[in-house]
Amino acid sequence: MNQTSNTFYAMYILWLRQIKRYFRSKSRMIGSLGQPVVFLVALGFGFGPIFSKAGGGNYIQFLAPGIIAMSIMFTAVFSGIELIWDRQFGFLKETLVAPVSRVAIMFGRTLGGATTAFMQGVIVLIITFVIGFRPDIALVLPALVFMFGIALVFTAFGTAIASTMEDMQGFGLIVNLVNMPLFFLSGALFPLTTAPIWIQYIADVNPLSYGVDGLRGALALLSTYSLWTDFVVVYCIAALFVVVGGWLFSRIKA
Repeated sequence: MNQTSNTFYAMYILWLRQIKRYFRSKSRMIGSLGQPVVFLVALGFGFGPIFSKAGGGNYIQFLAPGIIAMSIMFTAVFSGIELIWDRQFGFLKETLVAPVSRVAIMFGRTLGGATTAFMQGVIVLIITFVIGFRPDIALVLPALVFMFGIALVFTAFGTAIASTMEDMQGFGLIVNLVNMPLFFLSGALFPLTTAPIWIQYIADVNPLSYGVDGLRGALALLSTYSLWTDFVVVYCIAALFVVVGGWLFSRIKA
């Protein structure tokens, strides 16, 4: 095979490895669904009547897209821990000496992590139907595009962080420190239109805000920005994080 074929084959193998690891870890699949289900049930039915009385409408319709985005984000970011795991057990060193570019290696891993996070989001989307969410079926395809965009953004983000670290415990602490503010200040759980202006400014620079808004606009026809704006921002940030993650990954010493 020529160099180009080698590169694409290596990316495919790394992508396939991530998918196989996901499906072989049944406890990981089941455990990662626990938090979204708890949020959907506890918040959806607990705050639903209050949200409705306040004139917000059906809270499940508002909440479900945010929980789907949350599930994708957490799964995507924490896929970076696999990079640290591979570094500690020597697999990463063997990968880095392969006759392909490190950017291709990083991109293959990122696509694999994004695909598993996307599949996790699809499972949560199906669960929301059981809870009572009723999306606009005609716009499910655009919603899937936003779901993959969110997965790509945060998988690349997690890879970028993991490329600078060697400690799994430290990675978990840093990721949680970043994830929670991003999640709560994205409008996933409550509208931010009446929040203090400084919170709205933070939401405007929060990449998850545009992913949540795009999902909510596609599935529930409720959005703050236009779907086109959400799409452009999400995928531009994804491209930026992939470039930054690729650069940080290329600096890892074999």
